[in-house]
Amino acid sequence: MAITPNKRNNKTLQEPKLNLESIAYDSFTWLNIENPTELSTSYLAENYPFHPLDLDDVLSRRQRPKIDEYKDYLFFVLHFPVYNKVEKVLMPSQVSVFIGKNYLITLHSGNLKPLTKLFRECEIDEESRKEYFNHGPGYLLYRIVDRLVDYCQPIVSKILDNTDDIEDEIFTHRRDGTVREISVLRRDIISFRRTIWPMRTVIASLEPKLRLYTDHDMSVYFGDLIDHVDKIWDGLDETKEVIEGLSATFDSMAYYNYNSGIRTLTIFATITLPALIVASIYGMNIDLPFQNSDHPFIIVMGITLGLSLLTALILRRLRII
Repeated sequence: MAITPNKRNNKTLQEPKLNLESIAYDSFTWLNIENPTELSTSYLAENYPFHPLDLDDVLSRRQRPKIDEYKDYLFFVLHFPVYNKVEKVLMPSQVSVFIGKNYLITLHSGNLKPLTKLFRECEIDEESRKEYFNHGPGYLLYRIVDRLVDYCQPIVSKILDNTDDIEDEIFTHRRDGTVREISVLRRDIISFRRTIWPMRTVIASLEPKLRLYTDHDMSVYFGDLIDHVDKIWDGLDETKEVIEGLSATFDSMAYYNYNSGIRTLTIFATITLPALIVASIYGMNIDLPFQNSDHPFIIVMGITLGLSLLTALILRRLRII
């Protein structure tokens, strides 16, 4: 439902085409905007002292993670990985945040489930509102980011499971589609790493800037948050090394199998070469040995088989077969 915020209480007013929802607790309001539009940013421009460039960044789909500090508010952009079920690819999802002394505004596309779930919890449960809102917008922001970071861990676990599946396929000789699976997994790891590293930089610089917006000492909280991000990065780094090793192993095994096939064909061609030579000679329109004998075919076939057998014995003695 498209709604506008009512800062006096937790009620909402319907207003067409404006994707705004709010939760108010005492003098503090959390404004949540899913799929922001120009109408949404126009509303923010009319009611808050936001810089026009920040509002433009909200609508930009290629905005890099960053943090901008102003006299009365902070504005920052973060990306978190989400799985696109249609395109079957891991993609970054942007969340833009404005934070002031009595408000927190989140803008996103609606596919970040932990953020949407937390908003619903605070919307329907008084105890949740009290827990998350009591220490100011800075503390609520930490809880939002913490949930979104925790949301990354199952994705890392899924990537690790896919890595194990690929390993099983390689060593059980079930290789149909393995090259594509390795390529898809590499793509997901690259996308994930590209999302995580800039996010870590922004989160690390947030804590000192949030001191004006909470009555809590957030240093310990954000230190723990950075540890979680580092663990995710380390997990991705480990997975990257594993998938590169598996890719090299798969290439080596495929090359070995290819060479084995070529070797088999070469040996077969070498053994049958005498037969081809004899057949070519006897295909000539000239006088040939044994052509006037009683059983020329049997004699020629015997010579051919004898030469092929001799070739096979020589290859065997040379330990080629």
